[in-house]
Amino acid sequence: MKSKKENGFQALLERGFVKQCTDAAALEAKLSEGAVTFYCGFDPTAESLHCGSLVPIMAMAHLQRAGHKALAIIGGGTTMVGDPSGKTEMRAMLTREEIQRNGLGILGQLQRYLELDAEGGKGRFLDNADWLMGLGYIDFLRDIGRYFRVNEMLRAESYRARMEREEGLSFIEFNYQLLQAYDFLRLHQDHGCGLQIGGDDQWGNILAGTDLIRRLGGGPAFGLTFPLLTTAAGAKMGKTASGAVWLDANRTSPGAFYQYWRNTDDRDVERFLAYFTFLPMEQVRELGRREGASLNEAKEILAFETTKLCHGEAAAAQARDDAKVVKGTLAESTISRARLAEGIGLLDLLVEVGLCPSKAEARRLVQQGGARINGEAVGDVSGRIDEGQVADGAILLQAGKKKFHKILVS
Repeated sequence: MKSKKENGFQALLERGFVKQCTDAAALEAKLSEGAVTFYCGFDPTAESLHCGSLVPIMAMAHLQRAGHKALAIIGGGTTMVGDPSGKTEMRAMLTREEIQRNGLGILGQLQRYLELDAEGGKGRFLDNADWLMGLGYIDFLRDIGRYFRVNEMLRAESYRARMEREEGLSFIEFNYQLLQAYDFLRLHQDHGCGLQIGGDDQWGNILAGTDLIRRLGGGPAFGLTFPLLTTAAGAKMGKTASGAVWLDANRTSPGAFYQYWRNTDDRDVERFLAYFTFLPMEQVRELGRREGASLNEAKEILAFETTKLCHGEAAAAQARDDAKVVKGTLAESTISRARLAEGIGLLDLLVEVGLCPSKAEARRLVQQGGARINGEAVGDVSGRIDEGQVADGAILLQAGKKKFHKILVS
């Protein structure tokens, strides 16, 4: 039997992953008895996951490192329907081919953090299209649908919020909870899966699965959710003024990825080290207590560790070295916060700080993809710079590979 410290649950609890759990004491006891098969689902709505997906991925990695078996489920079937949870409008409908292509891209990203193979000794990668696409509609309604009550489903926040909007909730989306619950049932029956994990917006769907397993006479099944993270400044995790921070190097370069974490708000350093690295918690707490220049070193450790996990140690080291070169050769100027609040045209600012000799050159630079803000490429020639791009009291502009300018905000 594993000790409480070794069973994985305490690691999740200590690092802040646990938001809600169906029966925490019983789940911890189950995890202590031996290996538990658990699953988390990822709907392949794009070719890449972004930083917001790192919370469930890291939770899966902690459980797998504690000896439990991970099932990473790509929603090839559920993506055909679209999950309304946490969404204010209906998702765009994707073709089967698009979903399959996206799934392959996501598999490669998950394999950087998890051991997933065909044999499934420590973990497997499965597509719920394998069991959902062949379902007979009438049989599914009779066998599964009869266990769901519409009035209970409508009490869920995700459904209620959508129904209050003008667009409403489509019937196809209304079926999503049934399909996710059926996923848990099939994984329970076919793979002995006893635990589903996910973001807190999935709580209602997870409970539907545990209830369905109970109604059909299955063994104990548990659900656990994580907090939906925002930064201390109130921004959604993994989002910047320039868009999402992707795990795909072709969408967000390792250098830009590194800079995203390097620019972490002082108030988030300890929390993000706990969530997004495997550093021991003693070290995490020590780094989080630092101040001033020493806290900047902690941010560099956070940036290096997260980049290493996502892109490999060589890419992380290169990103760190590039950041040091930039810091050592950086020109600086100052702009008042009042002026920044009004917004400044990107082209105008590139000329003003001397990165481009004219607006025509600035326009060409942006159109050719050579302009970056805080390490992220910008392609909109009509874009404006405002307070949303300020990180650590400054904005880093880049023209090409070697020209940088740091704008301090007074």
